[in-house]
Amino acid sequence: MKVTTEDISKLRKMTGAGMMDCKNALVEAEGNIEKAIEVIRKRGQAIANKRADRDAGEGVVLARTSADHTYVAMIVLNCETDFVAKNETFVGIANTILDLAIEKRPANLDALKNLQIKGKTVIDTISESIAAIGEKVDLSYFESISAEFTIPYIHAGSKLATMIGFNKKIADIQVAKDIAMQAAAMNPVAIDKENVSQAIIDKELEIGKEQARQEGKPEAMLDKIALGKLNKFFSESTLVNQSFIKDSKITVRQYLNDYDKELKVIDFKRFSLTI
Repeated sequence: MKVTTEDISKLRKMTGAGMMDCKNALVEAEGNIEKAIEVIRKRGQAIANKRADRDAGEGVVLARTSADHTYVAMIVLNCETDFVAKNETFVGIANTILDLAIEKRPANLDALKNLQIKGKTVIDTISESIAAIGEKVDLSYFESISAEFTIPYIHAGSKLATMIGFNKKIADIQVAKDIAMQAAAMNPVAIDKENVSQAIIDKELEIGKEQARQEGKPEAMLDKIALGKLNKFFSESTLVNQSFIKDSKITVRQYLNDYDKELKVIDFKRFSLTI
């Protein structure tokens, strides 16, 4: 049967597949749009399976807050090349998934993958996009924060993003942005020293002791020296104890206190595609 240009365009809008892929699918499905969609999906899945061993180390890291700033979500959509990571279709898929996450607030990554976009699950939507994009695509990360006030920050190039949750509303949004940028730039391991896991503390103490030992310090002094090094680690690697990037004379804690003594960071997340 004859396949019309209108049908091809309609199928392309519904699936994101290429024009020739849509035409061939419609021919195979004898003009039936629903069957043609299944053809595209199956071909997309076949490509996904074929490319399952490919490295999808590129992509975008996106974060967004709800209109009332009480919820923020972050996703990572991976692909194989930086060229595709900048592709309008690929970025559009990532933004659609993030919008869905903000709307539905899924419990975890698996729950997000099983939400529906226009009658198709997120995972099926991604599989179908592979046929049009031509690379492995994978939704590899999803996290969210619910708090009295939240803020996201996406670094230029969308390879790094952070999101922060605060214990109360913030009138000056720049204050919140400054903390999100701090987390992006300085990569803290925790909010404060009491939030650092015992495993990290033990590791840092052991490293400190071995460094002192290599420097020829007396065994009796190793524990004290290691404790000093641990305190330095806390000041450099916990968010509120770090030097504030916009004014190194004060810490992040002091910056927050100067704005509002009751303002606290209660959670943060950071993800980077770069090493």
